[in-house]
Amino acid sequence: MVKAGIIKFLGTNCEQDTKRACEFFGWDTEYIWQNDVINKSYDVIFLPGGFSYGDHISSGRIAKLTPAVKSLPIGKTLIVGICNGFQILTEAKLLSGALTYNENIHFISKVADLEFMGETIKIPIAHQQGNYTGKGNEEVILRYKNNENGSDEKIAGIYDRKNKIIGMMPHPERAIFEELGLTDGRKIFEFIKNEI
Repeated sequence: MVKAGIIKFLGTNCEQDTKRACEFFGWDTEYIWQNDVINKSYDVIFLPGGFSYGDHISSGRIAKLTPAVKSLPIGKTLIVGICNGFQILTEAKLLSGALTYNENIHFISKVADLEFMGETIKIPIAHQQGNYTGKGNEEVILRYKNNENGSDEKIAGIYDRKNKIIGMMPHPERAIFEELGLTDGRKIFEFIKNEI
């Protein structure tokens, strides 16, 4: 059984959705508080979406300093940052590049068409600082079909396979249950499971 940890930051608002998504697949899932040093063994650790520390200063800039982020088992456990989690990972320099204000400066909340593993999927996005720039050697695993926010090369998600770190702006945890009208998020969670 997959053992998943989900870091809760002050201001996180997607931890419950992420937990429900993991439990949909039968994963053993628990929360990790931002001030805890990670010393348990997990197959995957999620940094979920939200507004850690209210996005004061900039998205993810304060959260990167927490004991949980500083003790992430890089290279040993798959790390997945979703939206604000992706912002935290770039701020902590665990992934290359930066996430800046959307090209139109406005908050975007919609279902986006994305290219993932050779097919088009539909996943919700909700961000104001999702404009990705400065990719290093990471593999691009998600691209916007229509560049929603001005990201370089339409990048929506990247994967550092060597260090086992994934960052993405779309919210696959919001596209799991049929009752919500979207299920393409399952494909991303299945991909995550295959990478563990």
